[in-house]
Amino acid sequence: MPIRIDPSQPTLIIRRPAYERAGLVRSALDERLGLTDAEFRVDGNLVILGPIPDPGGVPDVIADLEDAGLAHFDDFFEISGNWPDWLGMVVLDAAPPNDRR
Repeated sequence: MPIRIDPSQPTLIIRRPAYERAGLVRSALDERLGLTDAEFRVDGNLVILGPIPDPGGVPDVIADLEDAGLAHFDDFFEISGNWPDWLGMVVLDAAPPNDRR
């Protein structure tokens, strides 16, 4: 089911298999980014972090994801949250079944 993305704050989207392969820990991400339960969502093969209340920590988390072996764009993506309120954006895993890394 598509997940609506907030237009006012950034969101990180990670492919679930990459998240699991890297051994990422939800509590550590929650603490680093100041996330609540509602700001950490899993839908199918996607882990969605956001809206991120304090975007200042996003660059460091991106660096940590890369250090953990995840590839920007292939395994995760950051959406800036910088678009007008009248434009809605939703996220869903549209990868073909044979490309669910």
